[in-house]
Amino acid sequence: MSNPATEQASPLLSIAPDAYHVGDRDNRPWGNYIVIDTGSYGNGEEYCKKMITINSLQILSLQSHKQRRETWTVKKGTLTVLRDGKILELCAGESIDIPMGSIHCMANTGTEDCVVEEIQEGFCREEDIHRYMDAYQRNTEMLAAPHAVESFTAYREILIDINKARLERKHGAA
Repeated sequence: MSNPATEQASPLLSIAPDAYHVGDRDNRPWGNYIVIDTGSYGNGEEYCKKMITINSLQILSLQSHKQRRETWTVKKGTLTVLRDGKILELCAGESIDIPMGSIHCMANTGTEDCVVEEIQEGFCREEDIHRYMDAYQRNTEMLAAPHAVESFTAYREILIDINKARLERKHGAA
């Protein structure tokens, strides 16, 4: 029989120093984010709410999370979503669920910034980002999972479209 006084807490139940905190913000090559809410549910599961701004003609890394799921709601602009090899477009007011383990990314193929509210649920840490492809030469890891080929192909398609639009913008401005 287990003794609750001597059992160690599950990593999901303990808030570690590297957890997100309200007001945390970071600038990334694709845009930025700010943490607007954090906490835990009655069952001990963590949540983190971020407002993410994806600059025009930018893409986040192709990634997955082993310990969290996400819900994205577009607040402004149009969001290109890659989820498990399929590309979708979301407009302001539309949402999508990103299940735990899903291979995914966000992109902004438009001419104006896109703002997305992201709600993470589970183990909410930067350490749970498993990056497979990245347009900014950040470290990546190998991916051998269902939808891997489709996800890699779709990521490259989005990146080609973004690069083509950047060239068109550059030559149109010249």
